Amino acid sequence: MTSISSAQSGTFKIGGDIQINRLGFGAMRITGPGIWGEPADRPEALRTLKRLPELDVNFVDTSDAYGPDVSEELIREALHPYRGMLIATKGGLTRTGPDVWTPLGRPEYLIQEAYKSRRRLGVESIDLWQLHRIDPKVPRDEQFGAIKTLLDLGVIRNAGLSEVSVPEIEAASRVFKVATVQNRYNLVDRASEDVLEYCERRGIGFIPWYPLAAGDLARPESLLDKVAKRHGAAPSQIALAWVLKRSPVMLPIPGTSKVKHLEENVAAANIKLSDEDFASLDRQGKQQAMAAAS
Repeated sequence: MTSISSAQSGTFKIGGDIQINRLGFGAMRITGPGIWGEPADRPEALRTLKRLPELDVNFVDTSDAYGPDVSEELIREALHPYRGMLIATKGGLTRTGPDVWTPLGRPEYLIQEAYKSRRRLGVESIDLWQLHRIDPKVPRDEQFGAIKTLLDLGVIRNAGLSEVSVPEIEAASRVFKVATVQNRYNLVDRASEDVLEYCERRGIGFIPWYPLAAGDLARPESLLDKVAKRHGAAPSQIALAWVLKRSPVMLPIPGTSKVKHLEENVAAANIKLSDEDFASLDRQGKQQAMAAAS
């Protein structure tokens, strides 16, 4: 039996200098319902985090908004001092209750929150800090300027953006080097195809959130279901394997608060889709995406 290891997913260098295994972990789900408060099963959430290095997962994505603060605090409790791991976090959203997310991009707020994340995570410099959303109420160049300040001060080492367009990446790139972009993307959600292609051309890491989704393609006897059965895998694992094969800059971060689900997700790194299966799934995924958009 092949051992489960994120190393099977290949590697990527964040900012051109910090090498990680491409299949990472998203730490949103280790909080309570509505991404609010403590997790329902705190010991299991900690076990899940502690399993990451054993599976060679060395890229963890979180945010000050998850909990809020709870995800960062659990990560520090379980994984500090992060030997060989890159802990990425985000700022720029405020929370007033479960499932409530409000952009706040005032420069002084972004800078304050990055300092607080640095303290919660227990690091001298955050390896990757990402603007969770561009706040439409604040001039974007002011938000980008705050990120440049954090880089210049050494509070953060690399900076990224989340849920952005190509013109927004280009605007930010005039102020600081964009290391990563985190947009929603999966087999059946292809709205960010142009952003992915832009990132690939420029060596920018693309972090797809919600990477396991497969929609109607996961129904019994579908192409995805048949491919999964051939590989002895779950449809979600095939959807993740497809995402990994889609681009060398792709850095998926499936999340969970359970060890069993984590192991299932990481096992997808061992699945090697044929070019034919990849192309067939690609066609059907695009068809479903177009149908959903019409």
